[in-house]
Amino acid sequence: MSQVYNFSAGPAMLPAQVTKLMQEELLEYGNAKASVMEISHRGADFMAMAQKSEQDLRDLMSIPSNYKVLFLQGGASAQFSMVPINLLRGKTKANYAHTGHWSKKAIAEGQRYCDVNICTDSSGNKYTNIDDFSNWNIDADGAYLHYTPNETIAGLEFDYVPEVDMPLVADMSSTILSREIDVSKYGVIYAGAQKNISISGLTIVIVREDLIGDVVANQPILFDYATQANNDSMYNTPATYPWYVAGRVFEWLKKQGGLSAMAKINETKAKTLYGAIDNSDFYSNPVAEKYRSWMNVPFLLANEDLNGLFLEKAAERDLITLKGHRSVGGMRASIYNAMPQEGIDSLVSFMKDFEKENA
Repeated sequence: MSQVYNFSAGPAMLPAQVTKLMQEELLEYGNAKASVMEISHRGADFMAMAQKSEQDLRDLMSIPSNYKVLFLQGGASAQFSMVPINLLRGKTKANYAHTGHWSKKAIAEGQRYCDVNICTDSSGNKYTNIDDFSNWNIDADGAYLHYTPNETIAGLEFDYVPEVDMPLVADMSSTILSREIDVSKYGVIYAGAQKNISISGLTIVIVREDLIGDVVANQPILFDYATQANNDSMYNTPATYPWYVAGRVFEWLKKQGGLSAMAKINETKAKTLYGAIDNSDFYSNPVAEKYRSWMNVPFLLANEDLNGLFLEKAAERDLITLKGHRSVGGMRASIYNAMPQEGIDSLVSFMKDFEKENA
């Protein structure tokens, strides 16, 4: 099989070394005499894997000791509910930044629990720009501020961390592990695993301990961070195979040199692709340059009638899942950690050839 480069936004490409290891270990994990999918999450083999994977993630992200790391289910979308359930803590208001499709969904769920103050809104510019933080209208009575550092669909990414006197909550589904961050600036970080961590079915939540244990009344017990933290994310049977895959990805990231090394790789990949777009009259990217995503790169063709042909010819070159989201159109290349520079170079080479043939 030739090298295929998968630009899917999620579930997304996994590191080749990890998928190879998954294949090798599929029928028997370690000395368990069974697949990791078949052994008890309470057994010694799985428990050792779970503990190691958490420690590897703590090492990679330099997570302070006063934060719990939870391996949950329900996707990032479940966190749209769990955040207000756990963080309102008697208050009736919360601040949300509206910068794209996913923050809009978080806002809609937050409104089921409290009075949501939309402190900045990028819908007017079709999620192509972010207002300067000095212009945000933040309600000081809000229990927390929620934002989405990277919006997967529009390719809009913050180049700053909002500084507020309340817990900061971040949906990092598309950007987690792509570079170093200061975890201590956040009250809660959450991320669906199927982009930069693992396969679908797992959600990572990193929550400061003082934000655990005071929930909105009469909510599901599984939506209480204390339930999860006090039971090592195993109050019910966890998503065992995605957890195992996450552990293998964390090991792979360490071997690459950690998140500082990944940041350099990811920045170079993004610059290569944006450079090809900007140096062409045939392709364009609508996002303000300052806020362009490293992870999700949407681009438009000058002639939309060529979209279908572009996707067809790209697939013939083993460049797949480049179709843009229906709300944006055009193309989208999601270039998470697992996408090597060679994949970007191959895409850019194809784009230049396609332009020559169809401009």
